[in-house]
Amino acid sequence: MGKQTGAHIVWDWNGTLFHDIDAIIGATNAAFAELGLEPLTLEKYRELYCVPVPKFYERLIGRLPTEAEWEVMDDIFHRYYAEHRVACELTVGAVELLAGWRSAGRSQSILSMYVHEELVPLVRGFGIEPHFIRVDGRTGPSGGSKAEHMVRHLGSLRVDPERIVVIGDAADDAVAARHVGARAVLYTGGSHSRASLEAVGVPVVDTLEEAVDEAERLAA
Repeated sequence: MGKQTGAHIVWDWNGTLFHDIDAIIGATNAAFAELGLEPLTLEKYRELYCVPVPKFYERLIGRLPTEAEWEVMDDIFHRYYAEHRVACELTVGAVELLAGWRSAGRSQSILSMYVHEELVPLVRGFGIEPHFIRVDGRTGPSGGSKAEHMVRHLGSLRVDPERIVVIGDAADDAVAARHVGARAVLYTGGSHSRASLEAVGVPVVDTLEEAVDEAERLAA
């Protein structure tokens, strides 16, 4: 990528670069049906969603799922999502923003809680992998926070945390950024309502273009 200057962006994938909210809602409702729950609307999902995911389920059913329930629901979610993600596309404007950031001599990477072995070929299939100096998905069990994954991601990047801005669609992205001493910008096009994102105390934007502008400002 040549000489890297200015901010380094750590992009989230699901709900940020990858506009897959419809597949996620469908997968969530398929998992909820296993417990006899009514389907969620997008608005209700965004109002209640949180990480770790079992806590999200607790908000809906009044208790944490049992270990057996969690395993079944998690399996249903991922099977449904894998079938329906094929209809999803990158977020509008993402390709141009990634190319522009790279051509300006700045660096960027992806850290996602989507399983690593499936994330990498998906990113590669959209033809955007060359824009990133690293692409990391989740290793280990699902349902946890991104914070510890962020520690490992930054350790491999060798980038000063003060240069790093995390762009994601979830409060947990800001938590992970704070955990490593980085900044964050949250995008309203994914899993959370604007109100819940604003409660986190970091900049909140409605487009990825605004997110990139904010990243530049924060790292200036």
